[in-house]
Amino acid sequence: MSNEPTLANHSVVLAAGDGQHYEFLNHVATVKLTGTAGRSMSVVEFHAPRGFGPPEHRHNHEDELFFVTDGELRFFTGGEQIDTGAGAFAYLPLGIPHTFQVLSETARYINVTACRDGVPRFDEMVSSLGVRTGSTLMPEPGYIDPAEVAAVCAAHGIDILGPPPPPL
Repeated sequence: MSNEPTLANHSVVLAAGDGQHYEFLNHVATVKLTGTAGRSMSVVEFHAPRGFGPPEHRHNHEDELFFVTDGELRFFTGGEQIDTGAGAFAYLPLGIPHTFQVLSETARYINVTACRDGVPRFDEMVSSLGVRTGSTLMPEPGYIDPAEVAAVCAAHGIDILGPPPPPL
């Protein structure tokens, strides 16, 4: 057993707050499990402020599962808007355009990506766009370069299809 999220072919057990922390698109992302060789999934926990939402996108190689652990999220998928709260679950299959937005002051959610035909790369995208930090505190908002986001996402099998949700 290991408490290191990057070791392949080992069980991983992490305490609350453990993992690799990143300042990621003006919020905190904690990689709990990396998609290394021999694994079919990756796990990232997010803590995001009100109004946060990624650009509309689709994953070309990974299915996504969301578990909302605190706060409220609105999912946009299949032409629908679906409001959820703590305890909610969302399955977003690969190839389906989607986005979401934080409705509450902050929200915490766990994102599990699973790859049907290889190693998931979502956690690599998070670490490529994020800045490694030892803190789990919400960072100060800063400029987000849409071109950089699109390029890094494309390199990790995610197509940007449209803008983020409008401000709340």
